[in-house]
Amino acid sequence: MNAMNRLADSAETPEFDAPRIERRTRRRRTAGIATVAAALIAAGGGTALATSVASSSSSTPASSTSSPAATAATGSDATTLLYTFADGTHTRMEVGGYDLQMAKAVLEKTQTKLGSVTKKAVKNCKPGSVVEVSPHAPTAIKPGDTINIVLCAG
Repeated sequence: MNAMNRLADSAETPEFDAPRIERRTRRRRTAGIATVAAALIAAGGGTALATSVASSSSSTPASSTSSPAATAATGSDATTLLYTFADGTHTRMEVGGYDLQMAKAVLEKTQTKLGSVTKKAVKNCKPGSVVEVSPHAPTAIKPGDTINIVLCAG
């Protein structure tokens, strides 16, 4: 019995530094998020990333393509902006259903200007939401262009 007590008393108890483990986990998580964000920006999805982060409602993520004709077949073109990056690639941004404030945020991110804002009576839409943009896809837009918005009157 004495031999067992001596053995039990001589074994070292492992020490855990919980705050250090937590800091390391947070640091790794932050580094991972930063890596994904940097990869999206480098791939030309910076505007899509900014738009999705700024959006408080659900939205369709924008995809990056090299040809406007390849994307013209998908989505509702009446509420879709086709943005052209400096390197010639395009991305589709669906703004249908956004309120005027969110639409302005998208225009700010794409460095385009807000043109006229009109209201139109459309059935089955949320009042004040975007129901049409001009120019819309398949017409490509670039920084400095003016975008006209039509909102649902109710």
